[in-house]
This record gives sequence, structure tokens and C-alpha cells, in this order.
Amino acid sequence: MLSERLLSLLREYYRQYRPKEFLFEGAKGGRYSTTSLRKIFKRALKASGVRKDAHLHTLRHSFATHLLERGVDLRYIQALLGHSSPKTKEIYTHITTKGFDNINSPLDEMKI
Repeated sequence: MLSERLLSLLREYYRQYRPKEFLFEGAKGGRYSTTSLRKIFKRALKASGVRKDAHLHTLRHSFATHLLERGVDLRYIQALLGHSSPKTKEIYTHITTKGFDNINSPLDEMKI
């Protein structure tokens, strides 16, 4: 799911930087390396004042946690995150995508 707020920021970013191949490109073009992404994330953590040990995958867990705290059914969260193990696949047979339209991104609920 893409937050309306984030979509607006991404459009603004695109208009300013006009990336050629990837939305976010390294200084020399092309895609960022995993190491570069980790460094960027660590700098953002430091700048935000967050002192907990966190990794890029923490963003995924945080997203799921915020949705769960807002009352979104765990089965929908698992589907949104693309869990496809045989254990969780059984859950997906009992839900439809009808409820997805009613789920908003936690970013759209933040007060800035």
C-alpha cells in the first residue's frame, strides 16, 4: 500500500531529480548497493534521534505493528506483507481483498 502523503513526496522528488533508471539512484547513477542503503538508514536513525538498534527490515515490522495497533486484522497484515509460507497460506483462503480498500497507511494518520 502506498500512502497518499508518501506518493506526493515521491512525485515532488521525481520532479526535482528526474532519475533515469531507478527511482532512487546512487551518486554515479544505477541502483544503491545494500551497504549504501544500510548507511543511509543508519544516518536517518541518528538524525531522527532514535537510539534503538534497528535495521532496514525493522521498517517492515514497524509498519505491521502500527497497522495491528490500529486494529487491522492480522490476516490482512500478513497478506499485505506477502507472507507465503504453507502455514500462513491457509489463512489467506478465508479472506478476500475486499477489506484492503478500507486500510489506510499509518503515514496518512501522522500529524506533522
